[in-house]
Amino acid sequence: MSETAARPLRADAERSVRAILEAAERVLSTDPGASMEQIATAAGVARTTIHRRFANRQALVDALASSAARQLAQAVDDGRPDTAPPLVALHRITANVLEVKSAWTFALGLPADPDSEAAALHQDMAQRCITVLERARADRLIDEAADLHWVQRVYYALLGESLHGRSDDADIDTDTLAARIVDTLLRGAGPRS
Repeated sequence: MSETAARPLRADAERSVRAILEAAERVLSTDPGASMEQIATAAGVARTTIHRRFANRQALVDALASSAARQLAQAVDDGRPDTAPPLVALHRITANVLEVKSAWTFALGLPADPDSEAAALHQDMAQRCITVLERARADRLIDEAADLHWVQRVYYALLGESLHGRSDDADIDTDTLAARIVDTLLRGAGPRS
């Protein structure tokens, strides 16, 4: 566990850590081999400040992955997966996830150590996705015979492809893109009846 996760930080230290993590995302997304010095420069802090907060580069990368996973988990929670009507929850979660994933592509693309906080958060989010899909099936938005784990994989693929092709859809706002994803997931590309 990193020092930043072990005990609460003062507000100025928290801002410093946030600036470092945001800079690390920007720098590492363009140059995964970037040095701690480059990250420090981008964050506007001294290299010693980074080393005071993170023992080494791997500790920084682990903290980045955990921070991004926490933000993604919060995006899912903000969609009210357990209480909002399933269609509303799917749309909100999708829009929220698109926002977070587009801002943290490097960190969320990292393979998570199976024992890490990030892995636990991703596992919890996967279960929450199944819960929303179960609720959608109960509301007859999804066929009762559908394999929900397959539906989940299709949903994740739609999210991934939407983010991958985001430059093609640059003029489309997140809510419209989320509506497209949910519509494609629930209705496919066939003609409407």
